[in-house]
Formats: sequence, structure tokens, C-alpha cells
Amino acid sequence: MTDVSIRPFSWGDVPAITAIYRHYVVNSTATFDLEAPGETFMADKFGHMLDLGHPVYVAERDGDLLGYAYASIYRPRPAYRFTCEDTVYCAPDALGQGIGTALLETVIDRSRTFGFKQMIGVITAESEGSVRLHAKLGFREVGRYEAVGFKFDRWLDIVHMQKAL
Repeated sequence: MTDVSIRPFSWGDVPAITAIYRHYVVNSTATFDLEAPGETFMADKFGHMLDLGHPVYVAERDGDLLGYAYASIYRPRPAYRFTCEDTVYCAPDALGQGIGTALLETVIDRSRTFGFKQMIGVITAESEGSVRLHAKLGFREVGRYEAVGFKFDRWLDIVHMQKAL
């Protein structure tokens, strides 16, 4: 992974981020979105996080974006302002290379600097790689909701994992 760099998000990343996310919407249960959002939606979403000063990072190699991660609002009510939810996605051909680990480690570090005190991972239970990634970085399972999502004609569970920052 020595040739991979982790850097802050920039506006030119939106098309690649949108394409990576589209893959997971269409081909997996990693997200409960049923239709892939377009670049305008993604730019607005990432712009909102930037406006708030939340950590948003990408991984790239030779100019190719391989993944992205961020931490942002867990819930909108003010009492939750010190708790964030993380998100990590890697391009399908970049899986298993330590990129997700490097991205999430960066986001954890920057979330502490920002002032977040707790980080929550909300993960589809069958996303075993994501569960393992979070556990490897010190998250612990704190809850499971059964059959709360319906995608690809089946009911899906989610796991909540938490890490004190």
C-alpha cells in the first residue's frame, strides 16, 4: 500500500466517488439506497460535510481514486453533536489492499481532532469485511437490529459498532 496516498476530499473527486457508491447501490447490500444518486446529490452531501468541518478523505494511486471515507452527523439533534457515524467505501478492485483500514484510521484521527467523542458504524450484518475492519480498529458491537432493511427481495439486519474517541 506504499504507493497509495490518503488526502482530503476535493471537488474533482465527486465523479469517482459517485461511481464507487453507484457500484455498491446496484450490486450490494452495503447501502440501503435502492437507486444510485447522481453527482449533484453527492456534491451537495460532501459540500455539507465540508461546511461543517467534518473529516472527508480519499485514497488514490497514480491519480486514480480507490476509496473514500468520512465521519459526519450521527443524528441531527444537538445532544448528539459529539457523536459521529463513519462511512468507508473502496473501489471493488481496491478491496483487500489495506485501503479501507488506512482511510478509517485517518478519519478516526481527524474525528478526534474535530472534537467528536464517539464514533458509530452502522453496518449491514452480512458485510463481514466491514464488521471485521471496524473490530480491527477497536470498535465493539453494541447492537443489532433484525430485518430493518429490505433490498434484493430479502430482509437485512444491521449491526451497530461503537468506538470511544
